[in-house]
Amino acid sequence: LLPEYLKKFYRELLRNFKVLQDQVTDNDKYRVTYTRKEFQKLSTYYLQEAEWSHQRHKPSFGDQITLTAMSSVIPLLCVSGTVGMGYVTKETFEWVASRTTAIVASAKIGRFMNDIAAMKRGKNKGDVASSVECYMNEHKVTMEVAIDKIDSLVEDEWRTLNQAHFEDHKLFPVVEQVVNLTASMASFYDERKDAYTFPTLLQDTIESLFVNPVP
Repeated sequence: LLPEYLKKFYRELLRNFKVLQDQVTDNDKYRVTYTRKEFQKLSTYYLQEAEWSHQRHKPSFGDQITLTAMSSVIPLLCVSGTVGMGYVTKETFEWVASRTTAIVASAKIGRFMNDIAAMKRGKNKGDVASSVECYMNEHKVTMEVAIDKIDSLVEDEWRTLNQAHFEDHKLFPVVEQVVNLTASMASFYDERKDAYTFPTLLQDTIESLFVNPVP
């Protein structure tokens, strides 16, 4: 049986999907179905992470990033962020939802940046081993060496993501949205900070954009 807090969460989740479905046209309701399926996938990734943590499993670097890139929420954001793009064709929407190399690259970039920032701030108890820790364990290197390597992998994934611009011109609007989403991660993780976990780190940036008068 589910605990009461999960029941409340589930009921609210269903309500949100109902609201979303009511806001799109009949021809676009399939997009909400894709979003719901993406959320279900995310739940299975979280469950796998919880099992690893409970079992104190130390995954290989490859296994770790394969799972945690998907649990980064970025694939879900790429799908849900496309729901309201009325001019997007069904084929284009399916491209976003199909785990293409561009979507995976975006997810890996987010995961790598988050893991590097987490090493700087310290892990929470119960967190599964990060990509940095897995690389250190697998290759017997220091944290600094592992971070340098993962920084280079971030650059590799950016090349993969940018290449998607040239694959099919019909995909450009959606690819551009994925690229912009990925680029926004720099606001959260610039200078190794973790403003995703600690949003107050963005306070000065937000105030300079929307509160303080222009000099």
